[in-house]
Amino acid sequence: MQQRIVVLGSTGSIGQSTLDVIARHPDRYRVYALAALRQIDLLETQIDRFQPEVAVVVDPEAADLLKRRLADRGLCVDVQTGSDALVHLVQRPDVDTVMAAIVGAAGLPSALAAAEAGKRLLLANKEALVMAGPVFMNAVRQSGAVLLPIDSEHNAIFQSLPAAYSGNPQATGISHIVLTASGGPFRGYSRDQLATVTPAQAVSHPKWSMGKKISVDSASLMNKGLEVIEAHFLFGLPAEQIKVVVHPQSTIHSLVQYVDGSVLAELGEPDMRTPIAHALAWPERIASGVALLDLVACGQFDFAEPDLDAFPCLALAFEALKRGGSAPAVLNAANEIAVAAFLDNKIAFLDIPEVIRETLAAIPDTPLSGLDAVLAVDQRARLDAQSRVESRA
Repeated sequence: MQQRIVVLGSTGSIGQSTLDVIARHPDRYRVYALAALRQIDLLETQIDRFQPEVAVVVDPEAADLLKRRLADRGLCVDVQTGSDALVHLVQRPDVDTVMAAIVGAAGLPSALAAAEAGKRLLLANKEALVMAGPVFMNAVRQSGAVLLPIDSEHNAIFQSLPAAYSGNPQATGISHIVLTASGGPFRGYSRDQLATVTPAQAVSHPKWSMGKKISVDSASLMNKGLEVIEAHFLFGLPAEQIKVVVHPQSTIHSLVQYVDGSVLAELGEPDMRTPIAHALAWPERIASGVALLDLVACGQFDFAEPDLDAFPCLALAFEALKRGGSAPAVLNAANEIAVAAFLDNKIAFLDIPEVIRETLAAIPDTPLSGLDAVLAVDQRARLDAQSRVESRA
């Protein structure tokens, strides 16, 4: 029986990779719905190929244009619009699996709705856990949802954990988990060198093909900081048991260290189709389209400590995790505002951590009781961060 899959963020890099894997296994997977913000040219091409029953376009004008295009061609697809349509879509009883690949805070409501509905949830939106970790994981536990991580690092940790792992590292002899970081395009740069880097340089990642926002996060090491927080909620580990090392080859995707001295790691080519295929088929294995790793061709593996002086965003993420409560949500909101401003050439690269630091200091920590509380603190942090961006601009 085919899995009926919703791909949220189908026109992004993760969404496109997901559809590539699905297309290789038409007997196993059926695309029930596709969702995008406003990139309807690519979405129309995806609709042609995968023939979903539903397409959601968040932007109303883009949705109307897509409706007219499909009607002119006689294609019967239920085109819906608005953020609420995403939430209703993932709650449908005829949906089995949800790929949550909408970037940033915008992806939280639909990902949380899928968790609450008890779906098989492939989570590529790390901000959902960063912003609302306690709320999100409580929804997973209560609904019985199957939560499978898509980030290459967390998927690697998932594969390297004991099969019976249930969130208790002491019971399974885990000492630490180690998240690997490529170092991004500015690996080895000093603070002086970082003072003049441009958005074009920041989005030129040496290993991974990603969107602009996540590329800047990788360049600042904030992406790794967000992954530290995500790992805390996924695997039940305190900050003290989560390490980060720079591994420029991006071949070892992450590791688990055990108290007996063993270290288990997941290796592979830097291609997101591997974790996507793993999560789609888990606990089975399917072909992803990724070439098998040639260890001889790899040559060598290098590791280094991250430079927290040049890249303070990683330290800020650890601080927010240790503070708990609303602090990670504030961190994420301030980062999204600061990164957008940097991409618009309104602030410098080194202003990004300063905007985040000041916003974290200005907004007191509060407990998160539900989605409304999360969204309220997110909005407050965005307004605060925006005012700091404007004072610099």
